[in-house]
Amino acid sequence: MSHRNSRLLALGLNHNTAPVAIREQVNFTTAMQINACQQLIQEGLAEEAVIVSTCNRTELYVVSEAENDLSLVAWLGRYHQLDPTTLNDYLYHYSQQQVVRHLLRVASGLDSMVLGEPQILGQLKSAYALAKEHQTTGKLLSKLFEHGFAVAKQVRTDTAIGSSPVSVAFAAVRLAQQIFGQFDTSTALLIGAGETIELAARHLRENGLKRMVVANRTLERARLLAKEFAGYAITLEEIPDHLAEADIVIASTASPEPVLLFEQVQNALKARKRRPIFIVDIAVPRDVEGRVGELKDVYLYTVDDLNEVIQENLRSRAQAALQAEEIIDTQVVHFMDWWHSLSAVDTICRLRDHATDIRNDLVNKAKRMLNNGKPAHEVIEHLAHQLTNTLLHAPCVQLRQAGSDKRDDLVLSARHLFRLPEND
Repeated sequence: MSHRNSRLLALGLNHNTAPVAIREQVNFTTAMQINACQQLIQEGLAEEAVIVSTCNRTELYVVSEAENDLSLVAWLGRYHQLDPTTLNDYLYHYSQQQVVRHLLRVASGLDSMVLGEPQILGQLKSAYALAKEHQTTGKLLSKLFEHGFAVAKQVRTDTAIGSSPVSVAFAAVRLAQQIFGQFDTSTALLIGAGETIELAARHLRENGLKRMVVANRTLERARLLAKEFAGYAITLEEIPDHLAEADIVIASTASPEPVLLFEQVQNALKARKRRPIFIVDIAVPRDVEGRVGELKDVYLYTVDDLNEVIQENLRSRAQAALQAEEIIDTQVVHFMDWWHSLSAVDTICRLRDHATDIRNDLVNKAKRMLNNGKPAHEVIEHLAHQLTNTLLHAPCVQLRQAGSDKRDDLVLSARHLFRLPEND
């Protein structure tokens, strides 16, 4: 596929542009990502497509011949059964070089709620692997994402952007510390068993938490995580039986519906005799029913509420971020140079094919001359003469015409192209 007329487009919203209530409405599950990318291509809205969807962002990266992303905005609304105009205030739009810069910044953690956090890189890799597996990505997006991964690695190696352990999970634990002080007598209920929950478990343990319960849809996965941190594993259905034990609840599942309900928390508070529960809901869509926050003796925080805590961690990474931006500036130029070079590839291929056809034709004629008894040295000289004349005939005709038309630029280009020496 030629990319001569293709454009890079990106459309998305994130924690900076949209609240969690909006983000969860345009969230894509893994199955939806596959279906949506295929739909974009089948409907002619994209030649290549990758969809990135996390708790903090949903982004569409496409290669398209369209001049802008208006059709993508309309499609996004249709797909999620939303009025596209309700999304307009929350969306950002990038094209061409802007897309390259944005992806490199996202991959390097410069566009994250927690500056420099590494989780987004893994999420980008998963989204790209999914698109690649289902053949919705091609030469341009493959090169872009792989370039992004390489740049992210360079940023981590060459700057101190990842030197301090900050993440949404770390911010959640830090907030719990502000409320409870010490963790040595606290019990934590972790709902989910993914990377964010694992990070939270690690931070809790490092800060002195002794007792941990891990709830997950798959009990075996919960057991694996609980075993690592000397915890106890349960299923999601068993949460009501253990909720009253929990001082700290951190939830991050991929469930489309809340897994922690108002009545469950209300009953747990009665059993706890008004001892408070600290709950952090990191998931999008939300894992905790919104009304839970209305309960007295419940401290409920969503990912957006963590922003204030996270600000403390930004200062140490500010200088590193400036260095990272310099790396990205250079790498954007490198990618664009590669992309621009593609415009010459088609011409190079045609030139090679043309020369190969001439060579094969003349070699076949030379073989016939040899078979007819012509001396080898005559055949070689004839072949060389014919090959030179045939290859140079069209360029020479065009250059003579350029001279007649006073096209000095074309003549100078030919000197440069063929590396001809200057006249004495």
